[in-house]
Amino acid sequence: MAQYAADGEIHRQACFHSQQAVEKALKGLLLAKVGTSPKGHSLEQLLYFNPEVHERLKDLRMRLRELDQFYLPTRYADAVPDLLAAGPSAAEALTAIANARTLVSRIRVLIGEAS
Repeated sequence: MAQYAADGEIHRQACFHSQQAVEKALKGLLLAKVGTSPKGHSLEQLLYFNPEVHERLKDLRMRLRELDQFYLPTRYADAVPDLLAAGPSAAEALTAIANARTLVSRIRVLIGEAS
């Protein structure tokens, strides 16, 4: 969906769906590892929920942090003043998609190891 949105020049949605893909993947990994996942949307907080997950993904923490910045303003654009007009750029959308692909790929491997 993120790539489809980027192809349609809907950068806000491309960034949102990139963040969501990683959020769902991380929560799936936590379910596989410890049988539960916390509520919330912060990718970085999800990373710290389990020490083993943190250790295995800490080298990608900056990518998580970059994606985290998109959750609130892309989901609730009217919650942040003056954000409706700006929004993410095409370059930011492409970077978000690349980060999501890298993270989801790594998380898939970890989920496979947990099975």
